[in-house]
This record gives sequence, C-alpha cells and structure tokens, in this order.
Amino acid sequence: MVSTVYHPVGTCKMAPASDPMGVVDHALRVRGVSGLRVADASIMPVIVAGNTNAAAIMIGEKAADIIKQDWLITIPLL
Repeated sequence: MVSTVYHPVGTCKMAPASDPMGVVDHALRVRGVSGLRVADASIMPVIVAGNTNAAAIMIGEKAADIIKQDWLITIPLL
C-alpha cells in the first residue's frame, strides 16, 4: 500500500496476473471473485503526483465504458 495522510491508494492494485500482489485485472475485475469489480483509487499501483480526484474520476469513467462494453449496451448520442 502506498499512501499519504490524505490519499491512500494501492490497497487493491491493478497488476498483471504474474504479480502476486495484484488484486484486479485490466478490466477492473477482482481475481478469483465472480461479478466483482473495483473502480476507485485503490487500484492505482502507485500514488499520482497530484490530487487523486481526477485520476479517480477517470477510473470511474473507464469502468463505465468497460461495463457497457461487457454488457453490449449502446447508448445513442444526443
């Protein structure tokens, strides 16, 4: 785990299958658990140089795209 006083990250880090400390895969799925994804700052393997807010928002947006793709959901643009 990597942390500062205010922004702990890395508690469920994303890593290749060869890394024994990795918890989630590239699609944010928790290894060994069916139907569970993690989509927050805990997947960051190292802390970012600035505030974690922007990175956490990006992770959430990417998670939404991955889930929509997995469920073959298409949302028309307005």
